[in-house]
Amino acid sequence: MHFTGLLLPAVLLAGGACVAQAQTDTLRTTTLDTLEVTANRSRVTLPLPEVHGTYLLAGRRSEVIRLADIDADIAQKNPRQLLARIPGLFVYDMDGTGNQLNVATRGLDPHRSWEMNLRQNGIITNSDMYGYPASHYSPPTESIERIELVRGTASLQYGAQFGGMLNYVTKQADTTRHLGFETVNSIGSFGTRSTYNALGGRVGRLTYYGYAYWRHSDGYRDNSRSDAQAQLVRLQYQVNPRMGLTAEVGRSRYVYQIPGPLTDSMFRANPRQATRGRNFFNPAIWVPSLRLDWQLTPQTRLQWVTSAVLGDRNSVQIDAFATVTDLPDPTGQYRPRQVDIDNFNSYTSEARLLQQFTIDGLAGTLVAGVQWMHNDLHRRQLGKGTTGTDFDLSLTTPFARDLWYHTRNGAAFVEGQLRVGRLTLSPGVRVEQGDTQLRGSISYYDAAELPTTIRHRFALLGLNGQYRLNDRMRLYGGWSQAYRPVLFKDIIPTSVYEQIDKNLRDATGYNAELGLETHWSGGHLNISLFELLYRNRMGTLVLMDGNNQPYTLRTNIGDSRNQGIEVLLEGQLASWKGGSLSGFTSTSFLDARYTNARVSVNGENVSVNGNRVESAPQITSRNGLTLRYRTASLTVQYSYVGMTYADALNTPVPSANGAKGPVPAYGLLDLNATWRVGPHLTLRGSLNNLTNESYFTKRPTFYPGPGVWSSDGRNVMLSVGYRL
Repeated sequence: MHFTGLLLPAVLLAGGACVAQAQTDTLRTTTLDTLEVTANRSRVTLPLPEVHGTYLLAGRRSEVIRLADIDADIAQKNPRQLLARIPGLFVYDMDGTGNQLNVATRGLDPHRSWEMNLRQNGIITNSDMYGYPASHYSPPTESIERIELVRGTASLQYGAQFGGMLNYVTKQADTTRHLGFETVNSIGSFGTRSTYNALGGRVGRLTYYGYAYWRHSDGYRDNSRSDAQAQLVRLQYQVNPRMGLTAEVGRSRYVYQIPGPLTDSMFRANPRQATRGRNFFNPAIWVPSLRLDWQLTPQTRLQWVTSAVLGDRNSVQIDAFATVTDLPDPTGQYRPRQVDIDNFNSYTSEARLLQQFTIDGLAGTLVAGVQWMHNDLHRRQLGKGTTGTDFDLSLTTPFARDLWYHTRNGAAFVEGQLRVGRLTLSPGVRVEQGDTQLRGSISYYDAAELPTTIRHRFALLGLNGQYRLNDRMRLYGGWSQAYRPVLFKDIIPTSVYEQIDKNLRDATGYNAELGLETHWSGGHLNISLFELLYRNRMGTLVLMDGNNQPYTLRTNIGDSRNQGIEVLLEGQLASWKGGSLSGFTSTSFLDARYTNARVSVNGENVSVNGNRVESAPQITSRNGLTLRYRTASLTVQYSYVGMTYADALNTPVPSANGAKGPVPAYGLLDLNATWRVGPHLTLRGSLNNLTNESYFTKRPTFYPGPGVWSSDGRNVMLSVGYRL
């Protein structure tokens, strides 16, 4: 925000004078004339500060989206609107709007955002960082105040994820009152209805906040009903002015009926049809945490967080191509379904110490930290379920796979931030050491061949910097190494003919970026070049055994290199008394290709060097115009996503079962409006996919089934929020 002239200092001084007068003379009242403050809200994407809590972020690209400042479909958690101002953001709309966010940047895989270090209020929420780092925890967007994204060049401080850190910051209690209340209630197309209710306040040194949420939707497609609920309780106790304790526990759970994949001909005939009526998906996750925040001295801050991710990922389904029907036999009986259950027990303890210092007149900041993880993932798959039609995890025969994935990993990091005039340099190092052990049984696999241990031994380096040309313009850039652990799904043999490479290596590589950011009265520009090198990608190859017989090996198949440019330009186009017109464009150009890579096809190993990486569009562009008048605003947004491929071979013609082939480019038009009727009442309305485009964003190779998955057509959502 900016204020004309000295209006803001005048308001603050006048307010201070009133407080001082009230303290000295309680019988005298001072009445101020009404002052009208004009603010510019056209720039809604701010970078994080150079020192953010105990994180050092100078020289990085970061974005902060405050949900109260944008017009978006918050009730359905629409990521192309919520995160529209993040250039290059790729979205999977694969399981119905409103359940979870599936996003990635810079050409990475967006499946449940698992290439990112996911956090809520700084607490890790990835289900298992080493076994299955997907996001199964799904809080309601109504509970979120802002979304923070830091790119991968800061990964030495929070982890080693290529995609960066995505942090959802929840709303806080109103500490000026003992009891505050907020409710947001929504209704919309496809039978969607939801309610969010929160209480919070402060009593003495104790601040409390909690919410309860429920949502139902019949879904855009047939057989795509979902029921979701979520809760959170947070207690903060201020021990003294310098020390605070926070205990928090969040929970989310939903049951989603999976409508099944389609072939291309099915999609063209009717994108709303379903090939399954008995498939269900059910994640139920708890995230408890305890935080100590201690300002030891004015220059020293300690933060220690211990947390866990506990819960289940359950599914019951007929897992087959779209061309395989799921119909009853002549006696009216269905065939048994497949039951899969994952149990997560992931524990993290993370301590961070920030120290500000001065050396020979040069100011600097140092952050050092340690992180310990103990994860225990129990995966049971290929259980023979019932022949019923409802959500039922009962078994008629045991699981064919009963596996454990144990990980113990320790990490330590140090990063500094030294300011020399207008130049800031941030070198850092992160050291990780641990191992992951695969144990258990597979009915079709030799037990002696199954035990696998993957060791994590890394010393990761990084260097970032920025130069401030003036108070409103900076050049920034950096380079930082990263790695991605071998995941559970990467090493499970799918048949007796497949083997696991005992020398598997974690994916390694680096992020690099160089950018320019500037802002002016009513405007903001951030443009960056980036490169992401991803070595040791996982896949399968065909090899010969000692008897010259072929077999497939799950192993590292090669590398990929993602390069591109990201541009965010936003600003005010016109203004008049009580109103304004602003706009933005968030555009990315990406070239993501395989290098030194090969894959197995029909019993042969085929080079894919130069082929485009799956789900990495060359062009992604989101553009919007916002009209504001007094307390009302209307935003029209157009989103364009270029064509992508579903497989490393870049298959140009869709297969008959829909599992391979291109994913066509698409463009979508959305309308969103907000009216703040008064200090307590807010109305929101959304008209999504205005032109009712039929489109899809992926052809999965695994869950929820290979084939075409239709995204939502035109739909309407209305929300009423009341805050007391």
